[in-house]
Amino acid sequence: MNSRQLMAAGIPEYALNEAMQALQKAVRTQRLRGKELKQTFHKIAESPQDFVDNEIFGILARILVEEPVLAVTEPISYRTWGTEIDQASHEQMQQACRLPGAVGAALMPDAHVGYGLPIGGVLAMEGRVVPYAVGVDIACRMKLSLLDLPVEGLETQVHQYKTALENGTRFGVGSEWDKPRNHPVLDQDWNVTRVTRQNKDKAWKQLGTSGSGNHFVEFGIVTLDTDDSELGLPAGCYVALLSHSGSRGTGASVCSTYSGIAQAQLPKSLKQFGRLAWLDLDTQAGQEYWAAMNLMGDYAAANHDVIHKNVSKLIGGRIIAGVENHHNFAWKEVHNGREVIVHRKGATPAGPGVLGVIPGSMADPAYIVRGKGNAESLHSASHGAGRCMSRTQALSKFNIKAVRNSLEKRGVHILSAGADEVPGVYKNINAVMAEQQDLVDTIGRFDPKIVKMCGDGSKAED
Repeated sequence: MNSRQLMAAGIPEYALNEAMQALQKAVRTQRLRGKELKQTFHKIAESPQDFVDNEIFGILARILVEEPVLAVTEPISYRTWGTEIDQASHEQMQQACRLPGAVGAALMPDAHVGYGLPIGGVLAMEGRVVPYAVGVDIACRMKLSLLDLPVEGLETQVHQYKTALENGTRFGVGSEWDKPRNHPVLDQDWNVTRVTRQNKDKAWKQLGTSGSGNHFVEFGIVTLDTDDSELGLPAGCYVALLSHSGSRGTGASVCSTYSGIAQAQLPKSLKQFGRLAWLDLDTQAGQEYWAAMNLMGDYAAANHDVIHKNVSKLIGGRIIAGVENHHNFAWKEVHNGREVIVHRKGATPAGPGVLGVIPGSMADPAYIVRGKGNAESLHSASHGAGRCMSRTQALSKFNIKAVRNSLEKRGVHILSAGADEVPGVYKNINAVMAEQQDLVDTIGRFDPKIVKMCGDGSKAED
């Protein structure tokens, strides 16, 4: 018998080594062969408790008793928006749809491969949370602020706007302020978990910083299509500040810690789920992660708040309206009449009337949107244009100096960025928006003019 035949007899993959050892011993000492050998392994798989004291098959039987084969439920279905999605992203989504407790899923048009769940993946679980379906950068989010400044200044006072971005935040892995900023979020209970308690000082020093990868802070022009009562502004053009970042190093530590706990608790029969390991919310670890995740949500929002206050003060503007949203988070929501945990990893909340921001690239527009509450998408939309090229491919294909010079001619000033974040590595944002017209309405457009990103080539998950 080979491994395939042993699995056909009911022996799970995680016990194949012990099964092969028992097989060899049975052949050598008891001369078991053919049909008799196959029948024996069928019996062990069906009733391992009957063989725990057997001299030859006892070790295998005890493993099967201690680590029973847990049934993986039939995979749930998911709907996909968009056509330019790689097969690897679909494979990740299909694996997530096999998780015990999965009750709903969707894939957004900006989808690309992530850790565990693909970026652009939406997953609803019953009573369970998956740390890597939230993401490494917990509560990575968008914030758009409209300022009471003349639009002409983005051309006549470029130097002042550049200086405000350069001095209003910090970029890079581990970046922090020499003189930490303050915010009421630091007065919240950081003792909810050991990892948040131990990282509070680091979080304080990093408050108001932007990190690396695809995170950015940029000035641009917002064009509102019509008068908007929710924003409290008439149709027209406005100077705006747009930022993208999350919970920095502390959020990454929370994800790493609790995903590690979740993966360690996976029975051998479910080890294939790996980074899709979950925590039950009625366990101590699940409650701790949920508390830490929500704290990171508040911290990420505070992070953007500090950045926007810093930058707007430096440029001498007043914030008159704004829109913001998480896109790496999990929410308790009611869908189909029951409460579920909805993970949106690189997906924007798009419930009925909910405002959000969906960015393109450093040279392409971002859109202010209002959700339509599409049930099939679990009230979600894309979180951006989505990558169409890996970072490695981008670095070998593009030269950031050449791209910067080209964009300068188009009126877009790049202060710093990596070649792995140039417009050519992203899908066409207008095509992506066209593919989700049943998810959101567009109410405004942001065109970037002055952009700052991390320029050291360091990587961050979307």
